[in-house]
Amino acid sequence: MSQPKLTIIGGGLAGCEAAWQIARHGLPVVLHEMKPQRFSPAHHSDALAELVCSNSLRGAGLQNAVGCLKEELRRCGSLTLAAADATAVPAGGALAVDRDAFSACITESIAQHPLIDLQRGEVCKIPDEGTVIIASGPLTSDTLAAAIVERTGNDRLYFYDAIAPIIEADSIDLNIAWRASRYDKGGADYLNCPFSAEQYATFVRELLTAETVPYHNFEKAQHFEGCLPIEILAARGEQTLAFGPMKPVGLPDPKTGRIPAAVLQLRPEDRDGRLYNMVGFQTKLTHPEQKRLFRTIPGLEQAVFARLGSMHRNTFPNAPTCLNLHQQLHSDPRLFFAGQITGVEGYVESAASGFLAGVSAARGVLDQPLLAPPATTALGALLTHLTESDPAQFQPANVTYGLFPPLTERHRKRAERRLAQAERALTDIAVWWAQMAKDLS
Repeated sequence: MSQPKLTIIGGGLAGCEAAWQIARHGLPVVLHEMKPQRFSPAHHSDALAELVCSNSLRGAGLQNAVGCLKEELRRCGSLTLAAADATAVPAGGALAVDRDAFSACITESIAQHPLIDLQRGEVCKIPDEGTVIIASGPLTSDTLAAAIVERTGNDRLYFYDAIAPIIEADSIDLNIAWRASRYDKGGADYLNCPFSAEQYATFVRELLTAETVPYHNFEKAQHFEGCLPIEILAARGEQTLAFGPMKPVGLPDPKTGRIPAAVLQLRPEDRDGRLYNMVGFQTKLTHPEQKRLFRTIPGLEQAVFARLGSMHRNTFPNAPTCLNLHQQLHSDPRLFFAGQITGVEGYVESAASGFLAGVSAARGVLDQPLLAPPATTALGALLTHLTESDPAQFQPANVTYGLFPPLTERHRKRAERRLAQAERALTDIAVWWAQMAKDLS
């Protein structure tokens, strides 16, 4: 008897994670990736699971919901977390990876798996047969996006996502910038560029008048709140940056012993520390303006940019109106969606979405019941966001403890409450995964 056909469109974190989970169920799967035949505006490497916005997978501790999500994935056998742990670089309290090594690790794992057939080339239409997982990402090509719109019956939604610049390490002035993590938490993994009050005021003033890349006349600026361009944030008030991505708290300048007025943090992009990412400096400034303005930052006067910032339009359907709790299309249950195209935001969330879609698709083919994780878990909270949000107000979201159901007991301190939510989540995910793993074996 021939095996049922399983197809995944998209070789990002979600697509690779979904393929891995399907293969764990003993099923063959075809994974389509359009690179290197065609690249999206944000991708440059032939590798699968390419990271483009930042090398950080964000907070590692359970005080952050994304830390809880990572731990759930780790305990459930996620390929993404295995690769991240194997390629981690120092980053204080965050989980950061060597981007190239991370992608290479996942590419090798996928390419060498006997049940995964990696096929390079663009897919312009949704296959008419078999179970299909659409994990084409927020930069889905126009032809495939049109096919998705036809199936979902929804107009395309979109928002703008932004990429921060990357600087060559040997062009940073270490006589000005110093190595430290906030509150000395973890190792001295970041480089910190200090601003005096006058320097900060001048920088904000120049930022507000700098030239930006214009929107197309058919587009409306609809930014994701968690990834706003630095110039949009600055326009909200002179001190917005100093209380946001440039906050100086916990970072005293060792030369003066005082807290600066503001600080730009630079995070390592690779294990060897040759490249640094400008944390929180995603931007829509023109490239000449980025070079001019960012070289006024103390310590970056001679900065060499390995990559300048940019923005791109992200595409996703209105998930609450068309997807069920297993990320299946209501109108055609053989179609699953996974990753940022569903309306989750962030690399870890995308991998989590792919994990869930892969497990559900495999169980469906094997005639096993589809069991969504409890809403009390980080995985379940993401699914709740996708399916129970107000369709009129639906926007992509990172996982937060605000998406979790409240605790039955009261905790006065937020840190205690978050740790209690994490403890409950990890207990509940263990029960859920025990049942899933039983069926898997």
